[in-house]
Parts: sequence; C-alpha cells; structure tokens
Amino acid sequence: MGLELDYFRGQTPLDEEEKEGLLIPTIATRSELDEFEQQNIEHAIQWSIGSSFNLGTVLTEDFVRKVHRRMFDEVWSWAGEFRKTNKNIGVDRWQIPLALRLLLEDIKYWHENGTYPPDELVPRFKHRLVSIHCFANGNGRHSRLMADILIEKIYKLPVFTWGSATLSNNDDARSTYLLAVKAADKGDYSLLLAFGRS
Repeated sequence: MGLELDYFRGQTPLDEEEKEGLLIPTIATRSELDEFEQQNIEHAIQWSIGSSFNLGTVLTEDFVRKVHRRMFDEVWSWAGEFRKTNKNIGVDRWQIPLALRLLLEDIKYWHENGTYPPDELVPRFKHRLVSIHCFANGNGRHSRLMADILIEKIYKLPVFTWGSATLSNNDDARSTYLLAVKAADKGDYSLLLAFGRS
C-alpha cells in the first residue's frame, strides 16, 4: 500500500507516480510528510538567508528550479523538476517553460520601469508563479519563498509574513490566503497585498 494523504482545501493531489518519488519510505501520514517537508524547507530558508543574489540570478528558470530543489530534495526525487502531469490548476504541463519565461520577463520589465512598488510587484510575481503551478507539489510554499528572496535580496525590504502561518493547516489563515489568491485570479490584488504583510 502506497502513501495515503488527506488534502486540505486548495491543495493539489499528487498522482500515484508522483507519490513514488518519496525518498523516505517510513512516511505514512500527512503529518509525517509535513514534518519532513518543513525540515527540508527550513534548510532552504537558511541557504537563502546566507546567500547573496542579484536580479539576473533570481529571475531565471534555473533559479526557480533550484529553490524548489533545495526546498524538497530530501523528501521528493522530483524536486526541482517541472511537473509531468496536468493538475486541476495551473497551465498545461507543456506550457510551463514558456509561461515561466514570460513571467520572469514581465518582472524584469516591471522592475526596470518602476511599474509597481516592490510591495505590489512581488506579490504579483508570487501569484503568477503559483498560478503556473510549475511543480507536482509545494507550489504555494515555493512561490512564497521566491517572493521573500526577491523582496529581501533585491529590494532590501523585510520578508513577507503571509499571515504569520504555515498555511498548510486548514485554518482561518489558510482560508484568508485562498480568498486572496482567488481575488487575485480575477485581477484584484488588494487582499493578497494586505495578506502578504499581515
């Protein structure tokens, strides 16, 4: 019997083939998986804190994949690889590289032309990145760390609080976050901008 997972509202289920990429065979429950993933993510956060990045490095496909790999490489064999299946959200799997490249080019343009202030540009980046849904798992967490790297390393501003919650629980913070994302899906970023700094 393979890994059986319960999913919170808004989480994208893993396919059976994706579950086979689990590197720790003793994991049997959602709470165990969450614990191991969180430890892996903490290592990635420490790496990002201790590193210097410039805009040309951060806004590349290689870096986007590298951050995901650092966040999940101790748990999933496919960490840092674009998903190979279509999901209930995100672009078609074949469109991921193009959609990501367009996003990264837009962010460079917005940055160079001062289209948005940093506290608006970065949540817009986070939202579009999670909307592409590059990876089989961890897209929300990945997009938030990417946003934090961008705001801290490029704009020299404090990282976002994202409601001061892990957002992996089925609680009020997660509900508020999902409402903010759904509003941003319709072009209203006000809730996401407020949530980022709440």
